[in-house]
Amino acid sequence: MEITHILLALMGGVLPTCLWLWFWTREDRLHPEPKRLLLLAFLAGGMTVAIAIPLQHLTRTLLGSNIGAEVIVAWAGIEEVLKYLAALSLILWRKAVNEPIDVLIYMLTIALGFSAVENSLFLINPIMNDGIVNTVITGNFRFFGATLLHLLSSSIIGVSLALSFYKDYSTRVTYTIIGVILAIVLHAAFNLFILNSDGNGIIKIFALVWLGIVVLLLFFEKIKQMRILPSNKN
Repeated sequence: MEITHILLALMGGVLPTCLWLWFWTREDRLHPEPKRLLLLAFLAGGMTVAIAIPLQHLTRTLLGSNIGAEVIVAWAGIEEVLKYLAALSLILWRKAVNEPIDVLIYMLTIALGFSAVENSLFLINPIMNDGIVNTVITGNFRFFGATLLHLLSSSIIGVSLALSFYKDYSTRVTYTIIGVILAIVLHAAFNLFILNSDGNGIIKIFALVWLGIVVLLLFFEKIKQMRILPSNKN
């Protein structure tokens, strides 16, 4: 493997996710987050891939070599829990996270960091063996499919945390558990449908993912308005 292949894979994985990061941070441009924390969140998301991969290999060994529903659900659970734990341990306790929308921004940033590294790993083989056409196809598939999946699944956790931001501790815990479970369900369902779908089915699944992005935008606007109600925080 040449260094050129690695650099091209990193560019193909990181640059598109940076476009998504630019888009979501512009949605909150009137109250921007500290760039150093956004960078930390992005890097934290990327580093969790190094933890997720060996755990997923271990899970496949324990559950069987075939990639069945149990393995898919376990892999989704590993990724979603790790992304949340990265946010919880490195970001969410900081003073800069003082509004509901901040939580969602950082969860999305961690998801994009995870996706950037994951996409880069997926691009290495096409770059080395399949030529530019298949590499572009793979990159587009990851950009419009897997990246959006990570955005949506992590946004479910982010929305749950944001909606409970001003509530008591037990309510926040309940919302968090529900959010993580829903994120795992969405992530696993997407992967299962992709594995069992033909070309037309995949197009429909991607259409549903884009519909989910529209719903996320609506929640984003709702959560931005919550900053005017600080007196509700317990």
